Amino acid sequence: MSATETHEDALVRALGSEPRRPAAFRELMRLGSAAVPAIRRGLTHHEALVREQCCRLLDHLLVTEALDDLIAMLDDPSPQVRIAAVHALACDRCKSDACRPDRAVVLPRGIRLLHRDPDAHVRNFAAELVGLSVHTHTEAVAALVRARDNDPSPAVRKKAGWYAPGGPIHRRTAPRPARRPR
Repeated sequence: MSATETHEDALVRALGSEPRRPAAFRELMRLGSAAVPAIRRGLTHHEALVREQCCRLLDHLLVTEALDDLIAMLDDPSPQVRIAAVHALACDRCKSDACRPDRAVVLPRGIRLLHRDPDAHVRNFAAELVGLSVHTHTEAVAALVRARDNDPSPAVRKKAGWYAPGGPIHRRTAPRPARRPR
């Protein structure tokens, strides 16, 4: 650890070392919001594994100030980092507080990944991100139908079909009609 490196920065750096990664991840999670500045700095680390783990940490420790950083990770050269960023932006189950990305902001990025990312795994995760907006944005519907009908990957076509109109997730997440008073 250098003189200017914080304890949290050293933990972020340790995310790139397989034997040290699990303990460093747990400690950063334990530190919570105090670790977020170092985690955000880790998003620019030269090792893809560190950037990926920082996205995974932000999935749990997301704060409003980190949203733009996380959205920028959708353009990372590593598919694993893009997958972790998409998951962090799409998953509400992992969030411990009320900070949620604005779906209208991330939707265009999700659609772009769904149609243009060269990695099928990234496109598969992007289908989830786009699927979050399927009941509120017609462009999400069109993107999912296009992926369901035309993606070269059977896995992406299948997942897009789950979220597209008529699919099981689309039906399960459909808004319920308001009940009429008696």
